[in-house]
Amino acid sequence: MHPALWRASQLARGSTRCVDTGHAPLSSQLPGGGWPVGTLVELLQQQPGIGEMRLLRPALQACAERRIVLLQPPHPPQALALAALGLPPSQLLWLRTQRSADALWAAEQVLRSGSCGALLFWANHVRGESLRRLHLAAQHGETLFFMLRPLAAAQDASPAPLRLALRPAAGGMSIDFVKRRGPQRDAPLFLPLTPSLLQRHAFVDRPVPVPAAARGLQPQLVQ
Repeated sequence: MHPALWRASQLARGSTRCVDTGHAPLSSQLPGGGWPVGTLVELLQQQPGIGEMRLLRPALQACAERRIVLLQPPHPPQALALAALGLPPSQLLWLRTQRSADALWAAEQVLRSGSCGALLFWANHVRGESLRRLHLAAQHGETLFFMLRPLAAAQDASPAPLRLALRPAAGGMSIDFVKRRGPQRDAPLFLPLTPSLLQRHAFVDRPVPVPAAARGLQPQLVQ
């Protein structure tokens, strides 16, 4: 069978490059065995700060040779805590905008530039057409692209081929597979996450430098 084709009873293989999640139980449940590069991945959270940075840490470390962009995080990123996660503050670009339209514009520029290893975009309300634009923009490069949205957004249609619902659980995180190219999984996956004070407060302590303005983004990305 051609690798681009897949049966509903099997996980898709495809030709999309993937980055290992660093969590074997999760990787075994994802098409390609990891986070797909150059596509939209949605992480639907019960609330921010439930371990999403610890979940993404191995993948972000793997692509930290290029810039990692944090767009509209719920709290100012903190250098000491992110360094404890193995993410050099010098490789992080924090973007904050006043309008949602500017945030969407900034995300599209990051994805189309091809100069960043990962983009984490926190967004509460996004229209379907905007999701499609971002999904298409992601396909122009090899950037890990995660949109972190409220859990209620799981009810909305999305072009993302991978959508996971994240909930806190004792000692780790509970993950539901809302959408994946493969068989439906009814039971959630429990993923243990090693806690630490700094990791639990990934946005607390000493702030990283002042955020860049969205409209000043392009010169920084094309250097």
